[in-house]
Order: sequence, then C-alpha cells, then structure tokens
Amino acid sequence: MKKIAFIGAGSFGFTRSLVRDILSFPALADSTIALMDIDPERLSYIKEAVDKIVAAGKYPAKVIATTNRAEALEGADGVVCTILAGGVKIWRNDIEIPKKYGVDINVGDTRGPAGIFRFLRTVPEMLAICKDIEKYCPDAIFLNYTNPMAMLCRAMQSESKVKVTGLCHSVQGTAEMLARWIGAPMDEITYLCAGINHQAFYLEYKWNGKDAYPLIREAIKRPEIYNEEQVRNEMFLHLDYYVTESSGHNSEYNAWFRKRPDLIEKYCTHGTGWNPGHYAYILNEYLKREDTWKDEIKAWLADDNVDLERGHEYAAYIFNATIGDGTMYEFNGNVRNFGLIDNLPEGCCVEVPVLASKRGLSPMHVGPLPDHLAVLVNTSARCEELAVEGALTGDPRKIFHAICFDPLTSSVLSLAEIKSMVDEMFEANKEWLPQFKL
Repeated sequence: MKKIAFIGAGSFGFTRSLVRDILSFPALADSTIALMDIDPERLSYIKEAVDKIVAAGKYPAKVIATTNRAEALEGADGVVCTILAGGVKIWRNDIEIPKKYGVDINVGDTRGPAGIFRFLRTVPEMLAICKDIEKYCPDAIFLNYTNPMAMLCRAMQSESKVKVTGLCHSVQGTAEMLARWIGAPMDEITYLCAGINHQAFYLEYKWNGKDAYPLIREAIKRPEIYNEEQVRNEMFLHLDYYVTESSGHNSEYNAWFRKRPDLIEKYCTHGTGWNPGHYAYILNEYLKREDTWKDEIKAWLADDNVDLERGHEYAAYIFNATIGDGTMYEFNGNVRNFGLIDNLPEGCCVEVPVLASKRGLSPMHVGPLPDHLAVLVNTSARCEELAVEGALTGDPRKIFHAICFDPLTSSVLSLAEIKSMVDEMFEANKEWLPQFKL
C-alpha cells in the first residue's frame, strides 16, 4: 500500500481530480491518501469529497485528513503541493501597486514584479515543506503545482535533496487545443516542447509524423480561431513557434502587448479566453470564490454523479510510473538546466521532457532553442535567477535588479520609477518576508 500526501489539500479542484486519477491506476487503488491543509473547514469538506470518490470507485483506498504536515508526510511515497501563501487581499497588491505606476499586469503569478513578490512570500514555506520531506519521507517523489513554478522549483532543487519537479497543464492543454484547431485526433499528435514554465515552445508539432505547423498557420486565418488566442497567435505569426501558456499570461511576459492602452484594447481585451485583459474581472472572480466556495463544494457533494474517468494531469501517471506498476511516462517537467537546453543559463529552471520510471525522473537533453526564442526566454530566465538569489540571500537589491529587466516593466518605467514601485511592494509585503532585513 502506497501513501500519497496532499499539502494544501483544500485546493478543491486539483485535489479531487488528482485523487480521482491516482486511484484509477490499479497499482495505486489501495493507496493511503493523506490530506493536509491549515484550514480545518476546507479540510473537512475535501475529506468528504475524497471519501465520495473512493466509495464511488469502490477502491480499497484509505483516506486520512490532518492539519499536521508531519503526520501527512510520515512515510509518504509521493507528495503533491498546491498551497497558496496569502489570500486575495495580499495578492491584489502584486497587481494594483504596479498598475498605479503604469505596469498593467494580468494574473501576476509567474514572473515580473507580481510573480517575484508572490515567489518571495511562498519560498520560505516551500523550503520548510522540503525540510519536512527530507525528515519524514526522504525518498518520496514531490510534485509541485504551486506558482510561480520556475522560481520555486529552482529554489527547492538547489536548497534541498528532495526529488522534486514542477508540473503545469499548459503543455498538454495547448497541444490538445492545437490538435482541435486542425482537426487531428490527439493520439496522432507528437511534439517536442521546451523552454521555461509558461514560455516553452513547441519546437516540433507533428500529425502522423508530418509537420503540422502549416496547418496551424492556415487554421488561425479563421477569425474564430485567431480570436480564441489573440496574443499567442500573434506571437506564432511573428516568431514561428507556438508558446504553451495562455494569451492572458503571455501578454505579461514580453514588451509587445501591454505597454500601451491601445495595445491592451487591441490584443488583450476581446476574445482571448477568460477576459485576460481585465484584471478587475479576475480579481472579482477570486473575491467571489472566497464567498461561494462552500456552496460549490456542497453542490458537488450533493450530486449523485461522480466522474471517475481519468484526466490528463501529469501527476497520477508519474506516480504510477515511479511508485506504481512502472509503466514509463514522458511529461514536461520543471528541472534545473544542467546540460538540457544549450543556450539558456546553466542551472536555471527549465521546462523540458522528463521520463518517469522506476528509476525516478530523468530529464532529457533538448539542445539549443532557436536563437530568437532564446533571446526572449533568456531574459525571463536570468531575471528569475536574480530573484531566486535575492530570496535565498535576503538581498532586496537583487530583487530590484530582477524587476528592472522584466520586459514589460522596463518598457513602461524608468529605473527610478521601478525603484519606487519595488520599495512600495516591499513595504506592502513586509510581514510576509522574514528573510529580508528591511
């Protein structure tokens, strides 16, 4: 019987879907699912939800719930992390302070000034989780879903011996989107994808072994498809390779789409998924969830129907390969760049193909990115390296310098303006930043 611990189990959507997927593998069906969250009320609801999944599938699994992280981790074979350090009230500062200075950020959970400060708040807790894993389950496979993915994984992988990688659904999600656009069955699609989290590119995308990029280029001539992902489609038209993460996110990661109101109106406001140009919309959605989450989970619990069909998130397949029946599985994971992508910084966090097996997690050498993509991705990766170094040493100057070279920020603000903005963000976050002597 294997034990899989969920840290931050009160993330209802992730926990429900991942537990469903894990138990669908016969070799993992009798696992002990250890649910841990610091919020007893959310923990109680997710325990009831997971019990419902176990009953519906008639699985011989055992479910425990605890607010004690050590208890959840003790003897675990696998660990999943979906924590959030601070709620919407602190997160909104990440967006609203830069916006006051003219830096119009959308979600702000990955990089740039908002992503960096989210990282600074989160990294102490993530390193504490790693220390607990080293103590209570040192051989466990640790799968992280918490953002900002690249910076957190980079910090954990350099400061601990834990076998950790970071997972994002954007790679397989975008691959499926592109297949839909060209009318291809997903089981006939193959691809090679590499870069950094949210800025990985499909270096190859093939249908039955033939290059499918010409078909994608034809597909986005149709207005309904172009408008589905305006920013990403513009990037593809001009950069020749398709990027993994949504238009809303990618509009934040470069200097091309959000530096002027007219560009935001043209590319980031209409027809790009979930209104990614409107931070106010996203904020209201998060605030609304704080008020409605109980109703949503109660409605799910009251529904007699339970979907037990396995989904496409990587975690369950990885656990099955490493601690289950050993069926090897290739996925895109976040790992340090030691000989993987030739023209990105040595040791930075990259997102590359990884093979999961009984041997563990084996990242694959990709080679160089196309030169023009390397320019874009290098900028983000080097800013992330500076931010990680600043976080680990408690040096606010390195954080300032990391934000100085953020593409969107530097396209809008002067150095003096960036310094004022960063100082204000440090002040707003000071209770969450014990590693800095401010």
